[in-house]
Amino acid sequence: MDALWVRISYNIEKRLKNEEERIMAIFKGAGVAIVTPMNEDMSVNYEKLEELVEYHVNNGTDAIIICGTTGEAATLTHEEHLDTIKACVQYAKKRIPVIAGTGSNCTETAIYLSQKAEEYGADGLLVVSPYYNKATQEGLVKHFTAIAESVSLPIILYNVPSRTGCNILPATVAKLFKNVENIVGIKEASGNISQVAQVMNLTDGKIDLYSGNDDQIVPVLSLGGIGVISVLSNVAPKETHDIVAKYLAGDVHGSLELQLKYLKTIDGLFSEVNPIPVKRALNMMGMNVGTLRMPLSEMSDDKAAVLEAEMKKVGILK
Repeated sequence: MDALWVRISYNIEKRLKNEEERIMAIFKGAGVAIVTPMNEDMSVNYEKLEELVEYHVNNGTDAIIICGTTGEAATLTHEEHLDTIKACVQYAKKRIPVIAGTGSNCTETAIYLSQKAEEYGADGLLVVSPYYNKATQEGLVKHFTAIAESVSLPIILYNVPSRTGCNILPATVAKLFKNVENIVGIKEASGNISQVAQVMNLTDGKIDLYSGNDDQIVPVLSLGGIGVISVLSNVAPKETHDIVAKYLAGDVHGSLELQLKYLKTIDGLFSEVNPIPVKRALNMMGMNVGTLRMPLSEMSDDKAAVLEAEMKKVGILK
């Protein structure tokens, strides 16, 4: 009987410990979806990447998301992808979390990238839904489960159907969250606030919810979100941090004021396909992050002029 109680107590303590560990988010606040700077020959500019990491560490950014959409991961070779993750982890020096984008439309490739990112010391993974081949919801469950079971790092799902052609439905998110221990969060970039609300309802408000759209930070926070994975943070790191920090501290009005202040700047940053405008914006700021890899092309001058004017209005540019 004593042995039975010991075993029961152990299992209860283990379950409580797991629940406590799951409560701990990878980060709260504004994580930057950082650009990948390029040299003139289109190779990755690691020296400039180190400068960008220092810039974000010193200006209030709460996490760095490396090799995501904004980081032009789709045009990096596997070797470049992994070298960029490794370099970012080394530059961050554990001062802020580094979350590696390791998604792919090939499950085995995603597993490989995820395992290497874990080996290099990443703090978490951002895994986008498979693009182009458009898996069924059951296929998504199998895909994400296989990736999660191959690593021990916490995973944030990334739902961006406008790019992938594949929507991770709320019921699928809930199934993954409840059944796969290290799937802990979601970056929701569907733009569908009703869907976001349903995700939170089906996960009992426990999933770590991040806005994937800079113009919806406050609405997502109001549904129980804990942050944003942001393009705006590239050019306004402190201000984007403050939108979240003010809301979480109870200053909803102050948070909303900042959200609305930067709305037109956000529009400019998405007036052409991301990351075309944000790279142009950083170059306007003197960051010299280089150009874009094909098939992306430089921003049109008329839209760049509008973006520049908006950045001046809010004080990002002098």
